[in-house]
This record gives sequence, C-alpha cells and structure tokens, in this order.
Amino acid sequence: MHRVGSAANNGNSNRPRKEKRLTYVLSDANDTKHCAGLNCLAVLQSSASDGCNYLFTGSRDGTLKRWALGEDAATCSATFESHVDWVNDTVIAGGSTLVSCSSDTTLKTWNCLSDGTCTRTLRQHSDYVTCLAAAEKNTNWVASGGLGGEVFIWDIEAAVTPLSKSSDVMEDDCSIGINGSANPLTISSLRTVSSNNSINASTKQCHVYVPITAKGHKESVYALAMNDSGTLLVSGGTEKVLRVWDPRTGSKTMKLRGHIDNTRALLLDSTGRYCLSGSSDSMIRLWDLGQQRCVHSYAVHTDSVWALASTPTFGHVYSGGRDLSLYLTDLTTRESILLCKKEHPILQLALDDDSIWVATTDSSVHRWPAEGQNPQKVFQRGGSFLAGNLSFSRARVSLEGTAPAPVYKEPIFTIPGTPAIVQHEILNNRRDVLTKDTAGSVKLWDIIKGIVIEDYGQVAFDEKKEQLFEMVSIPSWFTVDARLGSLSVHLDTPQCFSAEMYSADLNITGKSEDDKVNLGRETLKGLLAHWMTKRRQRLGLQTPANGNVLSRKDTTPRSLAHSRIEVDGNALNDSTVYPPFELSTVSPPSIITEGSQGGPWRKKITELDGIEDEKDFPWWVLDCVLNNQLPSRENTNFYLHPCEGSAVQILTQGKLSAPRILRIQKVINYVKEKMVLDKPIDNLNTIGTFAPGIGGQLQHSAVGDGSFRSGLKPRQKLRPSVEILCNNQVLSPDMSLATVRAYIWKKPEDLVLNYRVIQGR
Repeated sequence: MHRVGSAANNGNSNRPRKEKRLTYVLSDANDTKHCAGLNCLAVLQSSASDGCNYLFTGSRDGTLKRWALGEDAATCSATFESHVDWVNDTVIAGGSTLVSCSSDTTLKTWNCLSDGTCTRTLRQHSDYVTCLAAAEKNTNWVASGGLGGEVFIWDIEAAVTPLSKSSDVMEDDCSIGINGSANPLTISSLRTVSSNNSINASTKQCHVYVPITAKGHKESVYALAMNDSGTLLVSGGTEKVLRVWDPRTGSKTMKLRGHIDNTRALLLDSTGRYCLSGSSDSMIRLWDLGQQRCVHSYAVHTDSVWALASTPTFGHVYSGGRDLSLYLTDLTTRESILLCKKEHPILQLALDDDSIWVATTDSSVHRWPAEGQNPQKVFQRGGSFLAGNLSFSRARVSLEGTAPAPVYKEPIFTIPGTPAIVQHEILNNRRDVLTKDTAGSVKLWDIIKGIVIEDYGQVAFDEKKEQLFEMVSIPSWFTVDARLGSLSVHLDTPQCFSAEMYSADLNITGKSEDDKVNLGRETLKGLLAHWMTKRRQRLGLQTPANGNVLSRKDTTPRSLAHSRIEVDGNALNDSTVYPPFELSTVSPPSIITEGSQGGPWRKKITELDGIEDEKDFPWWVLDCVLNNQLPSRENTNFYLHPCEGSAVQILTQGKLSAPRILRIQKVINYVKEKMVLDKPIDNLNTIGTFAPGIGGQLQHSAVGDGSFRSGLKPRQKLRPSVEILCNNQVLSPDMSLATVRAYIWKKPEDLVLNYRVIQGR
C-alpha cells in the first residue's frame, strides 16, 4: 500500500511519479470460504421479517462473508469484497448497516442483507484502521481507531446518505476525507467543499462529511468500546493507559492507568459505568468509571489477552488470546474455568445465545458451547479455579504442569476455510509459481491461467523447486506475495511488458509459430475480457467476427504523446484472448487497482460492468488493452565471430541486436545464409535476417518459403552443419539469447558468440 503524500510534499516536481499498479488475486477454491485468518466477528439476530440469524466474518484475505445460521450448519450467503488489505474489525450499526475497517486505511459500509455491494468508502485515517465500536441504541454512531493514533467518531447515517442524486460523481470521488489534503477539515457536519479546497480542481461541488476527531493518543490505538447510548467512548493501545471520551464532542474526560503493556481488548456495560480491558500483560481488569479506578484484576491467562465478550448482565466474561485458551470468569466470585483449548491464537469472540463463535489466526471459525444465558451451568461441571490478581501466578501454575483441563473437547460445529499460502517461489520460466500452505500442501500455479496445474501434496518444498528448475531466462515481468492468504500477482509498468514468448511455445493455434506474444499484454487482455464485452454492450457496439478491438475513437481521453510508447505491431487490432491466457471462471480472480480518482478498489473480473474508465484503471492498462500501446522493449546486443583458428570467413565486424527470445537456431540460419553454405529447407519459417549496417539490427520479415534472396543456388550434395558456441560451449539450437547470456556467458559485457562449420552428409 502506497500512501498518498500531502500537498506539502509535492514541491519537487522533478521526482519521477510511480505509476499505479494492477494486482490480481488468485483463488484455488469457490467463493464460499475464507483463505486467511479471521480478525473479526459480528452476529445479527433474526428480525420479524426474517427468521434466520446471520454471522459476519472479516478476514485477512480482505473480504467479509455473511453466513446464514442453522441449527448445526452455516451457509455462505454473500461475500463482501471491496477492501484491498486485511479486514481488521466489523460492527453492525442500526441493525442493517455493516461497517468494516481495514489495513487499507478505509472504513466501508454495506447493507447487511445485500448481495455484497459496498455503499460507501470512508477515508480519513492516515494508517491502518484496527478497531471499531458502535452504540447499540444510538444507531448512527460508530467510532474507529488506528495505528496513526487517530480516533474518529462517525455519524454513519449522515456519512452514507448522498446529498445530491443528480450528481454523476462516482461513489469514491466524494469519499469521506480527502487523501493528500494539507489542511484536513475538522468539522463534524456536512459541508460543501469548493473546488479550490478539493484535491480535484473540479467545477462541480462535492459534499463531504467529516467525522468528529478525538485527539489525545500519541501512539497506536488497538481497542475501542462504546456504551449503548453513545455517550461514552473508551480507547486503548500501546500507551498502556485507557482514555475515556465524550464521543458527541470528541473531548477527553479521564485517563486510567494500571496495565503495564498494550491494551488489546475493551468492553463497556450498557450503562457505561463499568469497563473491562484485556492486555498484552496477560491481565483482565475491571474498571469503575464513576470512581475512575481499577476495582478488580483477574490473572486468568498465561499470555496476551486479545478478545473479550460478556454476558448480557455483564456478570461473566469470556476471554481468549495468544495462549490459545478460551476462559469463562465470574467477575463477582473471581471463579474461572477453561472452556476449550485451540490450536491457534484467538483474535475475537462473539456470543450467540448459548454458544460462542471463536475467530483465530486460522481460516476456519468454530462454534463452542457457552451457556451464555446461564453461565453457572458451566461451573457446575467442576474444574474451576480462583483467578489471582497478579499475572505471574497463572504463569507459575502453567509452568508447574497443573494447568486446568478444558470443559469441552470439540466445537459444536466448524465453518471450514481453506489453508493460507505461507511460502511461494516464482519459477524461472516466469509463468509458474510454487506454493506451500498451512496444511503443508505444495502446489504449482500457472499465473497466466490463474489455476493450480499440479497438487503435489505434502512434499519437501525446496526439493520440488529443484526438480522443476529449467535452464531458461525470461525477464521478471511480475511479482507475487501471499499477504492475503492467496497469491496476489502484481503488474507494474513497464516491467510487466518485458517478457515475450513465441506462439509455438504457448501452443497458440491460428498464429505463425514465430509470432511473438507479450505475456503482460495477453494477461491484461484475459483479465479484462469480461470488461471489454460489457463495454461494447454498453456502447452498443458489435464484437467483430475476428475479435478486433474497438477503433482509436473508442479510447481514453489521455494524451498518448509519450516517446517511450510504441504500437505493438504483432498485436495490432487483436483483442482475441488466446487459450493460454483464458482465466478461470469457476474461481475468477479479483482485480485490485486504482485510477485517477477514488483510491484503490477490489472486484472480481466477472463483476466488472464496463463503466470503469480512466478514473478506475491506471492509464497504461487502458492504453495497452484498447490501443495496443506497449513500452519499447530492450534487445540483446551481441557479437558474432568465427571460432579462433577457423578459416571461415568473417561475416560482420559490427555489433548485432536481436530480441531476447531469439533462438540460437535463427543465428545458425543467419550464418548459413551469409556464408552461402546452405539454404534452409523449404517451408522453414524464419523470423528474419540480420541486416548488416548500423548496429546490425535484426529486421523482422517472415520469409515463409525460407528463401534469403541470395541469388545463388543451394548446394545439394554436401550439407554443412553450423555450430554456435559461447565460452567454448556448444549451444543447443533451442536456447534463447537471454538463456545463453544468463547461464553460459555470465558477464555484464555484450554477449560474444562464435560459429564453426562441421562438414557432414
């Protein structure tokens, strides 16, 4: 994530501007499972119109999902996809609005029962947004906190409702807060920002809601809690203190000290009188805000406490954290009991009647018995202990081997996820990526088709990587990461256009086997194939029978006067998506990118509707797909000399230049033609000949019958054989110049090739 610099930092106009990136996220499963750890949970109880309860889960894969809950089952009924980084927290405001926050620095709002369409993006934070809190009775108020030490209080109804239906400005054009503003607004009501105060010098006015700011935190905020009426807000983070605010004004009312490490979880009772806090010091503390002091400390856990949930009466608390344990504690009697032991750290809890949902760093979510309506039933099972008030007391018990046995061995049921990718390696064919997931399974991905082509099971990753090694050299035209639990493939200009292959190597029918195929361009065409179809339909244009792209009149308004851009002659007016680049429709990838307005966005390629333009896509993507505009590619320079001691004539004194993918067989053909020793046999397709002259530039002319117009008859009796050598090593005719340079030449200087003639019959 690249942060947008403020206006004050743009004084150096000579600094080169980094072009915006296009990323596509691959998926190996259907859209009904998370593929990374779950950071947050929210339960929506059934209403009169709908007898179904819903569970909302937010994941490190960047998505949220809605689960329709049955007696012993859960069905994924919607995926909410718009965030471009981890989803860190989610709350339900007003009974129908889902609010989420993310490491992409935004908050997003959604209709809880919709098909997953984002209704608004709120931009005010300068860093990761880590936590949210909502007022149950005052349905409009939601607070957000993040790593920038910022706490904002939002009137969600005012923030989400557009003021003008006639404006054709996109959703994100008037997003809350303006990134890059040198003097951010601090008002808490709706305002109209004139063009001279907007980052976009537009003649249209844009209605911008700016939230209330609670100023005071100097460091990161990790936890928030708000009472039901929205009159009290508590925040905590890395400063080891709790701050209490009046969210209606943003003013600080008190500061509470007691924890000796980061505050990671907070709860307020419905009245706002009592507060529970969980900390990295392994302690749970109960605070009386009326007395402004800590009244009880509970030493239950042996490591950081990351999640808290209380019964409706606030008499008991469920807690989980880094020690993999879920405890139930009676706040009055201090009696505590271990409910269950997990395999992964617990990140969040959500009480649902007599059961509790547990989210962990794993992609699955589990439902455990909790007796939330009558917690005393759990204590009647025995095995409880008295919580101490010093953190080392529980740690000592754990070390002595007398840790309590869990009440429950298995959850009621589990909503399974898919294992997250934790290791990956781009193979040197620059098409395949080897991955390993949390289950130990090793898989081979084809990133231009977006699918797994081989599942090797649980094998040694490094050994499999060595087995798959190929001695080929192709430029690095993409990068990958697995931050979202699956493969994210990043395309940046001009690097993504640096790799080419022959159509024969890609098994593309209908093209000459020596036609060059640009991997970056064809991948972009595959990603945007659905978008192109929708675009033509929207414009009322017919798709030509030969699959040609739209004319130059149907292009973006951006000026194309860039000297570094050239038209790709091989791909001119060719929008056909070739089979090797047809992406999966069973599990279509998602695009993450941004254009000139609105900030980053994420959407599945099959959900693009054709109205996206330069405000949504980087200009270079549209130039490539619509106009066949590609950056110029570098050739390989080399010298071609006879072997030392050979009496063979010297063909050229100058430096030669050819595409990186040129095969040694083509160099052999060139030597044969120049020496007039032989003529290539009929029907041999050559990509061209070296034209002596300035630089010895390779001219691309497909000579179908193999004739080099030498003017001389070929010799029929003797069939001399020409060998090409580098560093005294005979080269395979199938090698490319790039491969020879990388694995045989191994020097920064221009490549030197030698040739010799071997007589034979």
